[in-house]
Amino acid sequence: MVGQDFGLHRAALAGQGPGLNFGGLRMAAGGKKPAWVVEKERGERREARETVWLFGLHAVRDALANPRREKLRLVVTKNALDKLETAVAASGMAPDVVEPRNFNVPIDEGSVHQGAAVEVKALNWGKFQDVCAAGEGLPLVVLLDRVTDPHNVGAVLRSAEVFGARAVIAPKHHSAPETGALAKTASGALERQPYLKVTNLAEAMDELKDMGFTLIGLDGEAAVTLEAAVAGVGGRPIALVMGAEGPGLREKTRETCDVLARIPFQGAFGSLNVSNAAAVSLYAAAAALGKP
Repeated sequence: MVGQDFGLHRAALAGQGPGLNFGGLRMAAGGKKPAWVVEKERGERREARETVWLFGLHAVRDALANPRREKLRLVVTKNALDKLETAVAASGMAPDVVEPRNFNVPIDEGSVHQGAAVEVKALNWGKFQDVCAAGEGLPLVVLLDRVTDPHNVGAVLRSAEVFGARAVIAPKHHSAPETGALAKTASGALERQPYLKVTNLAEAMDELKDMGFTLIGLDGEAAVTLEAAVAGVGGRPIALVMGAEGPGLREKTRETCDVLARIPFQGAFGSLNVSNAAAVSLYAAAAALGKP
């Protein structure tokens, strides 16, 4: 038995260098976890501790009404509390009522908070695959390639909700985080429209292809018009891929798309910002899927 155990131990070590392999996780010598695993776990713990301050009457009211949202602290002026009385009572939160001159919460200077701010945890919408494959709404999603402006992303979320998309998807890095400015621009859509973060956008695009989505990348120089691209989908799920203003889609993102399409224009100036382009594209895609 001892010999057998020793043989198994030697087999586990074979070809592994100065470490062990348990359940697919290679341990460094001395039983220590690899550096990348340690860093990943630290990042996950940091994310779990992070909170967001949402501000403005609409954003705060919608957050209070969202059962998915973990709410930690509510700061309001007397005037704002009068306007939010029903939502505050329904939420069960005990607000900190302060004078306007004492409204000291960690939001950007100059933010139009309207006397209301709530500290919350970021929303967890579940697995990317589950939301895209069987979430609420049309079989329609939007992918944002390095779109970092919170006002643009907030506007995209708002349009995505209006036209019935299942999700807006962005990479974890080089994207707009969930912030008060984003929530205020989204005008409540942040609480209802899934905003999903993925580790690798190109890999997520490949997974969407496996789910049956056709990936349409928006590119002002494309030969195919958006109208023709969505018409050619034939009722299959659609993923609209949008790039940041200026650089547009990265090369890898472009290569992963099934088709590149442009929004035709009549005037001499043929450029829309990403949020406006998303609204136009969502309308066209929703119409192609049977919900204009």
